Parts: sequence; structure tokens; C-alpha cells
Amino acid sequence: MDMSKENVTSPCISVCKTDPISGFCYGCGRSNDEKKTWKDENTTNEWKLSNIEELRSRLDGWQLEAFNESYKSKQDSGLSLIKKKLLESRNN
Repeated sequence: MDMSKENVTSPCISVCKTDPISGFCYGCGRSNDEKKTWKDENTTNEWKLSNIEELRSRLDGWQLEAFNESYKSKQDSGLSLIKKKLLESRNN
């Protein structure tokens, strides 16, 4: 697989609140600098994939489980679990 052509899904899972002590997002575990790097069109897929593994090492317990499940949903369907549930509640 050619990683340079692959589109790496952003780890944002729509839980966008930054912890004031650690500086990491409660949802995805990224710092503000990492969020900016993700948005930079020159950021390599290699960096993004490495960053996702780094984020997983920051999270643990229920937070890691929630991230993994929501990120997989986003990769599979394009929607984080929060966005999926919002759509479902609007359609019911």
C-alpha cells in the first residue's frame, strides 16, 4: 500500500475540549500544536499515522476504548459516534 497516497482520517472524534492541565483534548488526546499540524497540507501521512499511535499511548481505560470505537466509526462511515447519534436523534 502506498502510504503517500492514502488519506489518513483525522483523529478528531467531535469531543473538542482541551484539558487545562495537560493541554490535551479530552476526545482525541491531541495538543493544539498537533491539531494545527494535522490541518497543514504539507504534513505527511507517515507523521499522521505515527501521531495516532502516540495519541493512543496517551489515552487509557474508558477514554482509549471510546476513542478507538469512535475513530473506527469515523474511518468506516465518515462520522464519529457523537455525530452519528446526533443524526439519529434528529431523524427520530
